[in-house]
Amino acid sequence: MRKSLYPLALIALLLVGIAVTGTGCAKKVAAPPPAATPPPQPTEVTPAPPAPTITLTASPTAIESGQSTTLSWRTTNATEVTIDGGIGTVEANGSRTLSPTSSTTFRATAAGPGGRATSETRVTVSAPSGVVPPVERPLSDAEIFSQYVKDAFFDYDSYSIRDDARQVLIEDARVLKERAGIRITIEGHCDERGSEAYNLALGDKRANAAKEFLVSQGIDASRIDTITFGEEKPFATGHDEESWKQNRRAHIVMR
Repeated sequence: MRKSLYPLALIALLLVGIAVTGTGCAKKVAAPPPAATPPPQPTEVTPAPPAPTITLTASPTAIESGQSTTLSWRTTNATEVTIDGGIGTVEANGSRTLSPTSSTTFRATAAGPGGRATSETRVTVSAPSGVVPPVERPLSDAEIFSQYVKDAFFDYDSYSIRDDARQVLIEDARVLKERAGIRITIEGHCDERGSEAYNLALGDKRANAAKEFLVSQGIDASRIDTITFGEEKPFATGHDEESWKQNRRAHIVMR
C-alpha cells in the first residue's frame, strides 16, 4: 500500500511559516548617528605692533643765561630716540642737564615698529638782572634744515616708503612748506649687498620714491633734485645688519 504524502507536505509548510515569521519579527538595528562636525577654529590674527609714546619735560622751564635746566624723557615701545637741539640719539629713558644760551624748543622723537611719536618742551632763557638782553636772531634756512629735515630709511632690497619713513617725510614737507627758499637734493643709498649696477638702480628708485612722496605733500617738484650713489658712500662701514640698515636711505641735503 503507497504511503500518503500528506504529512510530509504539512511539515514542509510549517517549517516555511516558522522561517517567514522569524525573519519578519527580527529586531531592526538603528543606524549610528552621523559624526559631529567640529566647529571651525578661529583664524589667529597677528596683533599690530604697539605705537611708541614719549614725554619730554624741562625743569626749570625758565632760566637766566648761564644757569642750567634738566631735560627728562620717558618712552614706551621705542627702538630709537632722538632729541633735537644738538643732543642727538639718546637712551629710551633718561635725563640731560644743559645750559642753553638762548630760548630753545627741544623736540624729542621716539620711533619703533609701531610708528613714531614726538614731544616738545621749551626752555626760556633771559638775561641776568641788570643786563640788556640781546635781540634774538631768527634761525636761518640752513639752521632750520639741519635741525628738522631728516632722512627716510628703507627695508632690504626695497624702495617702498615704510610707515616710519612716511612720518619723517610728512614732517620734512611741513618744514619745506614753511621755508619756501630751501631747495634740496635727495641721495639714494644702499647697503653693500648686490652688484654695483643693481644698487645704483635701487638707490635711484629710493631717491625718486622720496621725491614723489614730498611732491604728493605739496612740495614743488622743481625744488627737488635726485641722485643715486648706490653703495658708494656708506654712512656706516660695518658688515652687519646694524650697519646695513643705516645705509639703506634717502639722504636729504640742502643745495
